[in-house]
Amino acid sequence: MSSDTSKPSLLLVDDDEVFRTRMARAFVERGYEVTSAHDHDSAVAHAKIESPELAVLDLKMPGKSGLELVKALLEIDPQTKIVVLTGYGSIATAIDAVRLGATYYLQKPADADEILAAFARGQAPPLDPPETDYRAPSLARAEWEHINRVLSDCGGNISEAARRLGIHRRSLQRKLQKYPPNR
Repeated sequence: MSSDTSKPSLLLVDDDEVFRTRMARAFVERGYEVTSAHDHDSAVAHAKIESPELAVLDLKMPGKSGLELVKALLEIDPQTKIVVLTGYGSIATAIDAVRLGATYYLQKPADADEILAAFARGQAPPLDPPETDYRAPSLARAEWEHINRVLSDCGGNISEAARRLGIHRRSLQRKLQKYPPNR
């Protein structure tokens, strides 16, 4: 058996070419056989040719989202382990990703070692406590996550989410335009 066939395969999907190239190089340096894609359709095409053992997906991409890609990849091969990355993380989207079958969910910026650690944590029994210290989110972060959960529950309908939150629709739109607060 050649060394190339013993390398674990990894599909890296992100619309940011610089990030995708940097991450692909980092995974190759760690002994992975990497295939890159820039969107849902090209990722599905690659997976149909050769299903990857691992996949790292960006949540927000032009066209279909990373959540739709989680579902598509698992339909091709249910054994594929998936980590979803996003710069716009919320509890709602993390729950959606895991419900669809993602192994783990990370916020950007994440490096290759953090992603590989997420794959390992995803394989750990659910009752094993994490080794890192828990830091409670800030009040602003908790508010941002709550708003995004309500918006998700409303199917993305901003008017309905604003009604449920008891705030004006324009106020909600302004809050959604801001980046999520750091912890």
